[in-house]
Amino acid sequence: MAGQSALITGGAKRVGREIALALACAGANIIVHYRSSSHKAEELADELRGIGVNAWTIQADFSDTAGVESVIDRAIDLAGPVQILINNASAFPLSEFETVTFDDVVNSITTDAWAPFALGRRFGQTPDAKHIVNLIDTRVYGDYDWRHFAYHAAKNMLALFTKMSAIKLAPRVAVNGVAPGLILPPEGKPQSYIETLKYELPLQRIGDPKFVAEAVLYLVTSEFVTGQVIFVDGGRHIREAGRG
Repeated sequence: MAGQSALITGGAKRVGREIALALACAGANIIVHYRSSSHKAEELADELRGIGVNAWTIQADFSDTAGVESVIDRAIDLAGPVQILINNASAFPLSEFETVTFDDVVNSITTDAWAPFALGRRFGQTPDAKHIVNLIDTRVYGDYDWRHFAYHAAKNMLALFTKMSAIKLAPRVAVNGVAPGLILPPEGKPQSYIETLKYELPLQRIGDPKFVAEAVLYLVTSEFVTGQVIFVDGGRHIREAGRG
């Protein structure tokens, strides 16, 4: 991947950070997008430069739809040609079936479906684009997240956008997804928040952000895979089928 550049949305921390480190270790230059974590983004950029690649940071709030697509052009202005887009940024607000509002649904769709779609569409128009990877969620396949109703609906939409974009951006750009499962607890929650759930998984253990990064690295180095979603979930997506 030496000489290639990757834009990673929500790249300053958690899973996004691990993806940035994995791609940098493979030789890619990294543009770290953040919304509010400027200090963590700059710290990560310094760490990436220490690996021996170039790194930049870029700020954008994807709840502002007017500025979403311009992030691609801003990234190219910073780094030159960009070959890889990783749509990792996401919001995870509580919303339940009984109380979810129109605004809840619109806000989740804006950040978790529209923003990655719009970024991918604009990226696909640039001459050097090669790979797009969307971070989805294993629960959109055969399971429901009733405590995060709007988020769940938006991630379902992103899963559909991933396959549709793979068709429309072919043959030049490959579009794939990664669907993580129990990797990290929600921000502000302890590890014990998800630890008790591991026994529901076929592999009966919690994942590591590095496992997600490995799947992303595979997809952005593959020459013949598009329209696919890789589950990094310990088998969670097949749990219900196994019970049947």
